[in-house]
Amino acid sequence: MATTRSPLVASHSPRILGSPWPLVLCAKVVFGMNALNGREPDGKSYMGGNWDMTNAASFIKYTVSKGYDIHGWELGNELGGKAVGTLIAADQYAKDVTFLKWVVEDTYEDSPSKPLLLAPGSFFDKDWFSEFITKTSPDTVSVVSHHIYNLGAGVETGLVKRILNPSYLDGVARQFSDLQELLKTAGSSVVAWVGEAGGAYNSGHHLVTDAFVFSFWYLDQLGMSAKYNTKTYCRQSFIGGNYDLLNTTTFQPNPDYYSALLWHRLMGTKVLDAKFSGTTNLIRAYAHCAKNSSGISLLLMNLHGNARNDVSLTSEELLVVDASGVTREEYHLLPEGGDIHSQVMLLNGRALTTDADGNIPRMEPIIVHAAQPIAIAPLSIVFAHMPNYYAPACS
Repeated sequence: MATTRSPLVASHSPRILGSPWPLVLCAKVVFGMNALNGREPDGKSYMGGNWDMTNAASFIKYTVSKGYDIHGWELGNELGGKAVGTLIAADQYAKDVTFLKWVVEDTYEDSPSKPLLLAPGSFFDKDWFSEFITKTSPDTVSVVSHHIYNLGAGVETGLVKRILNPSYLDGVARQFSDLQELLKTAGSSVVAWVGEAGGAYNSGHHLVTDAFVFSFWYLDQLGMSAKYNTKTYCRQSFIGGNYDLLNTTTFQPNPDYYSALLWHRLMGTKVLDAKFSGTTNLIRAYAHCAKNSSGISLLLMNLHGNARNDVSLTSEELLVVDASGVTREEYHLLPEGGDIHSQVMLLNGRALTTDADGNIPRMEPIIVHAAQPIAIAPLSIVFAHMPNYYAPACS
């Protein structure tokens, strides 16, 4: 996501309170390669020796012979950085990914399209990633990938408190910024991906990571990763575990599915610098140029349990086009019954559930006059599309 920032400040005054879009499914396939093949233990947690790529090379050649369109090949899974149990040294990893690059280039020599090459698919550690990026030539990998499970283990009881704690949410920003700084310093065209993120590892936690409350974490991650120029964010998982976008038993979309769908439809790839100015730090604010439309789109989240916030938009750089009768579109997301552990999300008061044929419901906004503040209920999420607001960065 290209990062273009334009000052955008939201203010608030708190009060205490007791179009049909078609759904098109497509997939880009990225295979993860076994990076431990052929290695031997080298000390307590390290695996030493060169990677045996024989099996990987055979598989890559097979997919090419069949004409399969493979989007990318990734070497290893959580074997670098802050590794989980087993670690491969950064210099060795750089050598191995260079060998994989050679295999891919040789195999795809006559192919019109070339796949991406990703590594290391690991938890971020600045020193390890710095050495890996430094010892990998600028054009070796296409993507430096990292994983995020910053909430801890799924069995822990404090997950909701962490999700609703703005300081805890902000903690992962350093990871995004450090990785971008490493890539910038290297001077390469390599981009960053979040290659896997489920928030809470070991399959998440039922009625937390598959419920309404998890959209606060998920959407905050999407907003923050975009702010730091992350090109792709891969959610763990589409189906399976307790952090899936689809219910494993019924295949009904969980709340995060609809959150992701609204993000995808409304938030463009140019990121504006949104700041919330007020007496609380419990409002999360993100702003982008609108996607496939004029104007800007906002994402606002209220982490407060009982305070409504009325948010107004102020900026010296924003211009209002055709001020007479200006309106905006708002999408208010709340949990069914006011229970943040609910697996049913309400959009503007209507439950988001598929029909008898499994079709995704119409996701209609409410139309509000632009002069009115955006009212954000306690523990709710609001997307707002403001088509008549012009930001120079969006041109």
